[in-house]
Amino acid sequence: MTPPSPEPADLVITGCTVLVHDERERIGFQQDAAVVVRDGTVDSVTTAAAAGASVPAADRIDARGQVALPGLINCHTHAPMAALRGLAEDLPTEEWFNDVVWPVESNLTARDVILGARLACAEMIRAGVTTFADSYFHMDAVAAVVDRCGMRAQLGQAYFSSQGPEGREASLEFALRCRGRAGGRITTALAPHAPYTVTDADLTATAELARDHGLPVHLHAAENRDQTDTSLARHGATPIEVLERTGILDTDVLIAHGTGITERDLPLLARAGGRTAVATAPRGYLKFAWPGTTPVRALRGIGVPVGLATDGAASNNSLDVWESMALTSLIQKSTEGDPRWLTSRQALHHATVQSAEAVGLGDAVGRIAPGRRADLILVDLTGPHTQPVHDLAATLVHSARSADVRTTIVDGRVLMRDRELLTVDVPEVVRELAERLPDLTDRRHGRRVQEYDT
Repeated sequence: MTPPSPEPADLVITGCTVLVHDERERIGFQQDAAVVVRDGTVDSVTTAAAAGASVPAADRIDARGQVALPGLINCHTHAPMAALRGLAEDLPTEEWFNDVVWPVESNLTARDVILGARLACAEMIRAGVTTFADSYFHMDAVAAVVDRCGMRAQLGQAYFSSQGPEGREASLEFALRCRGRAGGRITTALAPHAPYTVTDADLTATAELARDHGLPVHLHAAENRDQTDTSLARHGATPIEVLERTGILDTDVLIAHGTGITERDLPLLARAGGRTAVATAPRGYLKFAWPGTTPVRALRGIGVPVGLATDGAASNNSLDVWESMALTSLIQKSTEGDPRWLTSRQALHHATVQSAEAVGLGDAVGRIAPGRRADLILVDLTGPHTQPVHDLAATLVHSARSADVRTTIVDGRVLMRDRELLTVDVPEVVRELAERLPDLTDRRHGRRVQEYDT
């Protein structure tokens, strides 16, 4: 326990229970605690008594009956696709892409992206998400939304090889132009879409650019077993083997989904030269009726962190990482046939430390500890659905809901307080988006941004 500094604090949160990690990354809970925030960082985690009236502060939050958690991290999403929520329902993956989503995305304007991203950020803030990793189009517009709403994000300009070299060059230019923006809250990545839409030559060039410029790579790979089987039939290699032979695994890479990762892929991932991580978004896999899920246990066994994600709201209908945490735990139990895996404490570890590592922010967020950025949320456990509390970790994972998040804080700035959203005007966004929907969703033109053929 660290004593608070005698200097005035920017924010003091008192009376809460704080989720903490020990030196072995084990989760614990500190009762009747206080968090002192200065200059956007956690200055101390101490007792409520020690941080009482004797510690002057510009702002104070009485959090009795609440739990302070590190802000949740959405490790893979497409925030602007909130504008397409519910547009393509009950379809197989190929029809979902080719008949609806990719034709509609050919209509996208920068304004559509702004509106979708603002709606998504409002949803995530209300659900306790403080950071998200995103790859999409018109990403300068998304960066502007992140700057304005106060969230933290890793952003990448997605590209397909069908765009020619200009697509790859635009991805690099965006990454170099925008990294470090929003007072350092924005980091960037190169974002080739996937091995089935980006050639080996482009992936090799991307890996070289990533190494030259110190950038991570964020892409889809081995999303499902069909993609893996098709890749083997066409190229004699799994998608993960493609990433290895093109040098992508020698960069810091975040792989979205990975439900098609096979036993033969695990040694490649284990000896990857860069920081390799996988993001799992289980709700979408259920919705598309994919036969498998991300092999979390196998990846954990080789030291690959698995972060929690939602994917875009067009496929998942939700940006609720809280739900992803519970689903990951439940689906892993079912898949492994073992009720002792994934435990509630393990699920919380994926939601905090592993998710922070997955997006390259393991030294900055993911824990409430001195020196870490003050990204945290307050969760109200006084409702009937969370009482009584016999096992606090289980209550958080399996009983609490995203609607129980009362307050969301990023870099010490309160973005939502007592459920009041402070940085996004949702009615204004919804009104303007409704005006845009007829043009945005028109598919009569017959265009597509890409062809899904795996």
